[in-house]
Amino acid sequence: MTRNTRTHSRTLAAVAAAAVLTLTLAACGSESMAGMDHGKSASAAPSGPSGHDMAGMSHGPDGMSGMGGASTGATAPGLAAEQGGYRLDGRLSGTEYRFTVTGPDGAVLTQYQPEQTKQMHFYAIRSDLSGFQHLHPTMAPDGTWTAPLAALEPGDWRMYTSFVPGTGAGAGTGLVLSRTANVPGAATAVPLPPAAASTTVDGYTVTVAGAPKAGKAGELTVTVSKDGQPVTDLQPYLETYAHLTAFHAGDQAFAHLHPETRATGAGGGPTLPFHAELPAPGDWRLFLQFQTGGTLHTAALTLNVAA
Repeated sequence: MTRNTRTHSRTLAAVAAAAVLTLTLAACGSESMAGMDHGKSASAAPSGPSGHDMAGMSHGPDGMSGMGGASTGATAPGLAAEQGGYRLDGRLSGTEYRFTVTGPDGAVLTQYQPEQTKQMHFYAIRSDLSGFQHLHPTMAPDGTWTAPLAALEPGDWRMYTSFVPGTGAGAGTGLVLSRTANVPGAATAVPLPPAAASTTVDGYTVTVAGAPKAGKAGELTVTVSKDGQPVTDLQPYLETYAHLTAFHAGDQAFAHLHPETRATGAGGGPTLPFHAELPAPGDWRLFLQFQTGGTLHTAALTLNVAA
């Protein structure tokens, strides 16, 4: 074999070896990425309040992204269990939900700033948007919150916590974190009532006017009447004359509609304006809470939001 022929053979062998190496690395890289779920964050089963094991808890599709903006493949507003370094862990035991919030430093959060007179607002609603409950739980010195719920119908529920951290990188910023919980038993779905402009509760008629569009700031005007007469004796409730919360049909995205006026004393109503910014089109279930004569009333109606 001539010298030129030997050189040519060594060159071909080197090229072939490089090609095999490239294919091998590509195959290894493909195998290492296979089965990796980029839409969810994998983690070990967290510990619940006071060290309780959370491994058996059903968390459902809890995402890791934060609130704000329309749902575009990321977690919809209010459906994340973790945001900005703050993490919610909880357990449903009977009708009692116990939970903690862990801060960016890994420690259980024990300092909160009041929001509408309360350090913690807690909401529970079933996947079909029935069974709404709004509570203000109590916190133990170790940072464990306890929310005593009314009886829960069987089915999948979502538990929301709305709060303002008092310490950490997110101090002073309002957050909404949630997790799912299952109530065992035969679940019967409750059909979502059709969209309507008014509803009645405890003899009161609640009318909602306004046509907000998805992702855009708008206004909803609520009017309360009774026996055809305007109601003007609304009492202060959480610094205002009414509290309005909304949940999106299908994914249970959360929205708190903020009142545009504060309560200045007894005698509110009959008209209550709210700042509305609902991130997604479709049906939203609205829950309006107002107080008269020391009694809290909760009115519910469905609002359809256009794209």
